[in-house]
Amino acid sequence: MDDSEFNVQAEQAMSRIEAALEASSADIDFELASGGVMEIEFADGSKIIVNRHAVAREIWVAARSGGFHFRWNGQTWCDTRDGVELMARLSVLASQQAGESVVLG
Repeated sequence: MDDSEFNVQAEQAMSRIEAALEASSADIDFELASGGVMEIEFADGSKIIVNRHAVAREIWVAARSGGFHFRWNGQTWCDTRDGVELMARLSVLASQQAGESVVLG
């Protein structure tokens, strides 16, 4: 994957995350800051940070339960450790931090 393809795929992923958060009924605030960093804040003040990491050509997620790296496999963004898809992992992480079921995707 070259830089151009990474930027297109990462931008689409961030847009999907943003749309899914907007559609969620959970008490979640989020902001997409410059540089492609999304801060997702929950009612208890905890956050999930989603970051485009251009050098590694990955999307990185930092949550209360740990850090996760996702790489494009040609079809979807998958966790580099266990292959879980990005939106599925974010749904689990957001549910843990929101204290209620959050389905993104």
